[in-house]
Amino acid sequence: MADPARIVAVRRVEWSDTDAAGVFHWGTAFRMVEAAEALLHDRLGIRERTFGRTPRVHVEASYSREFRFFERVAVELRVASVGRTSLRYAFALRPEGEQEAGVEGELVIVYVTEQPAGKSEPWPADLREKLEGAGDLGVVEAP
Repeated sequence: MADPARIVAVRRVEWSDTDAAGVFHWGTAFRMVEAAEALLHDRLGIRERTFGRTPRVHVEASYSREFRFFERVAVELRVASVGRTSLRYAFALRPEGEQEAGVEGELVIVYVTEQPAGKSEPWPADLREKLEGAGDLGVVEAP
């Protein structure tokens, strides 16, 4: 059985990621997930073929812990399923070195024709193969 692509991106909460109290803003989680996605696609060697062609169509998150300025966060992003034209990621943000997630959620993207048309189209077989079978791509220090 194939092991879907998965990556863990570690980065520090920057001051610009926080509110006036030094607690990270809810939208920071989504930026961190997108940074992990960029690293995942780069490691798979598909970035040039996917970026600009994978709009978000659904995103959700549950928050159970706050993150603070300068705290290191491990962002786990994994391919949960690949449909005909869509892909569902599962993600979790944890304090580095801890098991319990502070944020968990999912992100759904759709593969589309080149812009500006933007009509959904099936995932090319080679991209699907990498997304569904690349396995654990390790832990990466995110910019």
